Amino acid sequence: MAAPTIAERLKRRFLLMTADEAMRAALAAQVPADWEMVAITSLDEAGDWNEILLYRFLLLDLDESEVFDPIDVIRTVRMEYLLQIAVLCFGGDADIQDEMRLSRADRFYTRDQIVTVLPQFLDQYGW
Repeated sequence: MAAPTIAERLKRRFLLMTADEAMRAALAAQVPADWEMVAITSLDEAGDWNEILLYRFLLLDLDESEVFDPIDVIRTVRMEYLLQIAVLCFGGDADIQDEMRLSRADRFYTRDQIVTVLPQFLDQYGW
């Protein structure tokens, strides 16, 4: 396993887990040129746990159920990998949001809100 470099750690990038192409496009339109949005549908696509650490945060679609299970994703991130990367959730109903809170997801937004607040998170995590 190659050690992460400082240059890799300083890259401004985040993960987006959704199979919704329209949501991917709406969020991509909010991402400035000095940031990279990496859209995935499986944590395996992001790499091993130490590679996931190189991303500033994870946007997770709670309406997804056919391609991946959001509850499995948060449990893998928090309980198996023991990562404290910020997990910002969007969509979903009250039941899944409660389950995600118990599994230590960080924030919850509607589908419309996440598009609006993404620039604020990019600014906050832009160090």
